[in-house]
Amino acid sequence: MTKKVTIKDIARELNTNYSTVSRALNDSPKISDATKQNVLKQAKLMGYQPNSFAQKLKKGYSDTIGLIVPRINRVFFSNVIHGVETIAKQHGFNVIICQSNESVKDEEDNVKTLLSNNVAGIIMSISKETQTEDSFQEILNNKIPFVMFDRALNNLVSNQVVNDNFKGAYEVTEHLIKQGYQKIIHFSGPLYINIYQDRLKGYKKALADYQIAFNPSFVIENTLTKDKGIAAVEELLKQKVDFDAIFASGDYSALGAILRLRQQHILVPEQVGVAGFANEPFTELLDITSVEQFSTEMGKSAASLLVEKIQHKEVSDQHQNIEILPQLIIRKSTQKL
Repeated sequence: MTKKVTIKDIARELNTNYSTVSRALNDSPKISDATKQNVLKQAKLMGYQPNSFAQKLKKGYSDTIGLIVPRINRVFFSNVIHGVETIAKQHGFNVIICQSNESVKDEEDNVKTLLSNNVAGIIMSISKETQTEDSFQEILNNKIPFVMFDRALNNLVSNQVVNDNFKGAYEVTEHLIKQGYQKIIHFSGPLYINIYQDRLKGYKKALADYQIAFNPSFVIENTLTKDKGIAAVEELLKQKVDFDAIFASGDYSALGAILRLRQQHILVPEQVGVAGFANEPFTELLDITSVEQFSTEMGKSAASLLVEKIQHKEVSDQHQNIEILPQLIIRKSTQKL
């Protein structure tokens, strides 16, 4: 096993004392630029790795932050990860990435793992199963800098970076109405999660503004996956529900709906219009109307906010909400006119 290079080793090679090398590595103004360059050159040559614990003591926080996402294999969350890492790197932070797999138990384990690694702060989007703050209560109890993005619990006071989901849902529903659709089904996510409640509100407001009565039975909760979309359409057809459009809170359930409608030889968009939310790459290939959430920008905003909370403790208790405006992307799946 290779012995770890220490400051003493560097000092010995340079025939100087420990304190000079230590100060040079820490960019002390007491050390000349020439000496600093000489020390840094020798440190690099010998493969010196600074003591992260010592650095933490000096700065007051570690150089690592944690990121918990529900699913890494969703393009939305992959883009968020890219945004977080971009900003983190600019500020000298490494990122430990965990995924909850939409499980509240896994989410709790993720939190414990990150806390055991002494992260300086945590960014998180909750799982579909998460209904209380129990899974991340330890973060709140220890007052660790914490930012939630996309999904958060309703009524939880915290730092948040989210889309204007009300606006996105309103614009989708309004677009469907202007295309002549009147009987619009809404595939929702769990309504104890903020984003799905806001999308439902946007859907209902658009109906009201165009004098279309809201039918509670037209809201189908927990319908976010392709399989759930297929099953929901099967049940609607089985029950002979009279509908002419579907606004899904996720692109995957919109995809499932389209697949099942086509299997039943129901024309999209001529007989039933279908729109999703998230603008996953496949929506462009399959001409599905959706809503762009600018997820990379969301990741950057979440990371910037977390870094601010870590580096400026005087503002750490002041909660901030950042809202990112979405954009309706109209495609063939809803263009009846």
